[in-house]
Amino acid sequence: MARTRTTDADDLPRYFVWIRGLEGPEPQKWTAMDFGVGDWKRPLVLAYLELPQDERRLSLSMLARRYPPPRVDVS
Repeated sequence: MARTRTTDADDLPRYFVWIRGLEGPEPQKWTAMDFGVGDWKRPLVLAYLELPQDERRLSLSMLARRYPPPRVDVS
């Protein structure tokens, strides 16, 4: 019988993030809230949530339904 590798909880993305996309808010999963050099990503982040252990394995589409995008000013 083949063995499947069990993924450690630390290997899974910890954060569910809504970013500013070209056509509106886009969902992403991040392993860390590292904004990079000079925090260039910070203006792109609309909202984020640290996921509980049991939700880290959920698909991106399931998380997007569970946590809808924030309202974005179009002005």
